[in-house]
Amino acid sequence: MDLIFTVSSVILTLTFPVHCGKILVFPHEGSHWVTMNVMLRELHSRGHQITVIRALDAWFISETSPHYVSMTVPFLLGGDDEFYSSFVSRQLQIRRERQSAWTRIKLDMELKEKFSEMHRKICEMVIYMIEKDPKLLEQIKLANFDLMLTDPANGGGVVLAHYLNLPLVLNGRWTVHGEVHFAIAPSPLSYVPFPLSLLADNMSFFQRTYNVLFYTLRLFLYKRIVGPHYSALCERYFGPDLHYFELFQAADIWLMGVDFVFEFPRPTMPNVVYVGGFQCKPAKELPRDLEDFVQSSGEHGVIIMSLGTLVSQLPLDIADEIASAFAQLKQKVIWRYTGDKPSALGNNTLLVNWLPQNDLLGHAKTKVFVSHGGTKGIFEAIYHGVPIVGLPLVFDQEDNLSKMRSKGVAKVVDIASIDRHIFKDALLEVLTEPSYTKNMQKLSGLHRDTPLNPLNSAVFWIEFVMRHRGAAHLRTESYKMPWYSYYSVDVVVFLVLIVSCTVFIVFKVIRCLCCRLCAKRKRAKVD
Repeated sequence: MDLIFTVSSVILTLTFPVHCGKILVFPHEGSHWVTMNVMLRELHSRGHQITVIRALDAWFISETSPHYVSMTVPFLLGGDDEFYSSFVSRQLQIRRERQSAWTRIKLDMELKEKFSEMHRKICEMVIYMIEKDPKLLEQIKLANFDLMLTDPANGGGVVLAHYLNLPLVLNGRWTVHGEVHFAIAPSPLSYVPFPLSLLADNMSFFQRTYNVLFYTLRLFLYKRIVGPHYSALCERYFGPDLHYFELFQAADIWLMGVDFVFEFPRPTMPNVVYVGGFQCKPAKELPRDLEDFVQSSGEHGVIIMSLGTLVSQLPLDIADEIASAFAQLKQKVIWRYTGDKPSALGNNTLLVNWLPQNDLLGHAKTKVFVSHGGTKGIFEAIYHGVPIVGLPLVFDQEDNLSKMRSKGVAKVVDIASIDRHIFKDALLEVLTEPSYTKNMQKLSGLHRDTPLNPLNSAVFWIEFVMRHRGAAHLRTESYKMPWYSYYSVDVVVFLVLIVSCTVFIVFKVIRCLCCRLCAKRKRAKVD
């Protein structure tokens, strides 16, 4: 399979003219940047010049890199991972202590305020670039960039691309209004579950009712959080007649970080390119110490545990329960964990500050992946065919794992009520029930069986947009229609009026004829 990918890359290079262009990147922080950076490395290896816009206090995006040049805006966004790590801890504490619904609502409101502040700062950063740093803006204009590559999770790059009149490629699954498909594609709520609803695509009546209500509420909250900031920004530069979300919907290409091995089937659009798992690659050799530890597992194999970039430690009592469950297994365990050493830690468990996740998942002795349910980790597990025990924490993680559970490749455990017995039983179920591995290997085969691997596909479409200065022929103009036209309400009303008028006229004619006939009969009787 890897040979096929290599050959397809060579064929692609020989078939299409290579246009080494200049790409302006406005990324999103955190795990979003980790995956986008993989794409930037590949673009650089193809000869493209990459320029990344970053804030002065960026916490993931490095100022220096061998594969891109950074433009540091002397502006403080004020975002860091401490808030989100603290949020995860507090959310977990509330769930464990079963505190009141009001406490949960207050924490959710605090998160929404944080998101609102983040988007406000992003808008202020764009204003700073346009109005208060003319040298930087002039530098951008003189560079003659071929396109803007940005993450739709924030609107800074989208607005800037429109201001600079650059073709726009969006890389990400989430927009400022939620999941991408619901922004640009027909999304019948009768069989398309809204993300975070934890529903599948075969819903009962009450589930469909819940789906509609959940969608309506979430969309209202999304607009309430980001709307005022981006509306003011767009009115400032483009006038009051342009709605800020039209700038997102006018993007040339959407690089979606999922595919239909992960997603449920649904309507889509021609300018949506599915590149789920583009960061996945064949496993490399492990460092000697890790390889020796893995090999020492013998026939029982290895379990890998990592809870993502934001969570490297847990409350000590939860860590003890997890460690105790691991200690009772025959498998060896490699656990990314930086907190205090659990007292119940067994000799079979190795704690590490960092682990080569992709390489470990690709090792022949890896049996199970214990994951928080981030999209990146899930796709690496799919790519290498490793079943999952899920410990979802926040955001879209529970929904992601719910999809995997419905496909029979994951066992999901509530970390708030976890104990050594529950966790051990979940691990043993996935280890001993062959269907989990069999189903995941089937997903892996489906995911890999493509004419072009996801990373090459993403690069091709980015280069396509550069070659043709956009991809307007793939983009529907439906977003410019008012809602009553989009849903053909005006057509239905018109047709109902026509039918009503026709029926009314026929009724009046028949009534008139009947009245005349009755009148003639009366006159005949009189005569």
